[in-house]
Amino acid sequence: MAVMKLYGSPLSSAVWRVLASLYEKGLDFEFIPVDMKSGEHKKEPYLSLNPFGQVPAFVDGDLKLFESRAITQYISHEYADKGTPLVVPGKPMAIVSVWMEVEAHQYDPLAGKLAWELGYKPHFGMQPDHAVVEENEGKLGKVLDVYEARLSQSKYIGGDTFTLADLHHLPTLSFLMDTPAKKLIESRPKVSAWVADITSRPAWCKVVEFRKQH
Repeated sequence: MAVMKLYGSPLSSAVWRVLASLYEKGLDFEFIPVDMKSGEHKKEPYLSLNPFGQVPAFVDGDLKLFESRAITQYISHEYADKGTPLVVPGKPMAIVSVWMEVEAHQYDPLAGKLAWELGYKPHFGMQPDHAVVEENEGKLGKVLDVYEARLSQSKYIGGDTFTLADLHHLPTLSFLMDTPAKKLIESRPKVSAWVADITSRPAWCKVVEFRKQH
């Protein structure tokens, strides 16, 4: 059977999201670097894999996918019998799905802006926009207040087991914990314990090691 292929940049948080799901499932895959500096992602043949010219792209046999959260959902369902169960059966999955949507629409736009300002910009020798940082820290703090209440009711954000709802947060959470924005997490005990738990998972540690090696 042909090994699945993940195309992307080791600097991409969306790529890290897919890597986390592959490592949780213990699946064999080939990582194919995309040279974004030269614009490889904006021209063929890469555009045949992701017509929006973004990373990642994913191939499993004759199936071609893009959008990291769609890829993680495919992996979780198609390889449900492998590794860590990342989805759950029945009605509880509806709750997991709610929090997957919360991550994508409430949390990630704010966390992503902070990761850019406080993480990526300094990495590329740019100065962060402190007004943008302050605005988004305030907004993210309100979202994390909701998380604090939620996590007083369940061990993980989608329920009592680790699922995609938790995994999808890992790239930006990990990034923010290396910036001054970690205060938003550390000041909320339930959120802080949850972040410590999920960022210490062996699969995520493999993603961190992957980043160091690339």
